[in-house]
Amino acid sequence: MKTRIISALLALAIVIPIILAGGTIFNIGVFVISMIALKELIDMKSTKKKTPDFIKFISYTFLLLIMSFGLHSKTIIVSIDYTILAALFLSFLLPTVLYHDSEKYSVNDAFYLIGGVFFLSLSMLLLIQLRIESLYVFIFLLLITTMTDTFALITGILIGKHKLLESISPKKTWEGLVGGTIMGVFIGSIFYYNIIDSEISIWLLILITTFLSILGQFGDLFFSSIKRYYNKKDFSNIMPGHGGILDRLDSIIFVILGFTFLMRFL
Repeated sequence: MKTRIISALLALAIVIPIILAGGTIFNIGVFVISMIALKELIDMKSTKKKTPDFIKFISYTFLLLIMSFGLHSKTIIVSIDYTILAALFLSFLLPTVLYHDSEKYSVNDAFYLIGGVFFLSLSMLLLIQLRIESLYVFIFLLLITTMTDTFALITGILIGKHKLLESISPKKTWEGLVGGTIMGVFIGSIFYYNIIDSEISIWLLILITTFLSILGQFGDLFFSSIKRYYNKKDFSNIMPGHGGILDRLDSIIFVILGFTFLMRFL
């Protein structure tokens, strides 16, 4: 527990100033995090089957290309050049024929990496765009995920008895899900109403925040299912006591995707 607390405090000391600074500093930070997250995905896959170095190089290259091109967008609507997408698919699929050895590189490997690169680049671009749009909205989304995760853990420890999805995440309980959701919605809604928009319908705000809180917990379960498939506890040990970058970003990635979806209807 001591290691976990120290690791969290060090991470906050680095992350909070970067978030508050925004701009180029924040963008660089997100690019670095994205590269580490992709490395974790590739390393996770490599526990069962090693990824060729050339394919790794292609993966990192396209992550940077997609994110760099996406930064030209000045709104939450992220635009990606079709040329880049075409090159993405060709660059990963053609080697399946050139290697001609499924033990080295197969079509399953190709689509795993295509999905991983596109998923991470899109999610991280939206992270950047949301910070550009509004620091307060960005904090609102972070509050939902951090408060939900924190109180889900506390509630689960105190009164958790009924397992949520034991095959994926043995420690998560229904009591933790409910307790985390209640507090995440309560704290997130208070912040949004008092800091961002006091004219919004309370019921609409509670509905949106509840959806995002639950979605974030499903994001946690989604990434946990990847770890269980590869029989790993964490994506990496970059944060002692917490795991890797993806272990920390699992909820916020899904919350960002969900919020972006909801913006179309708000």
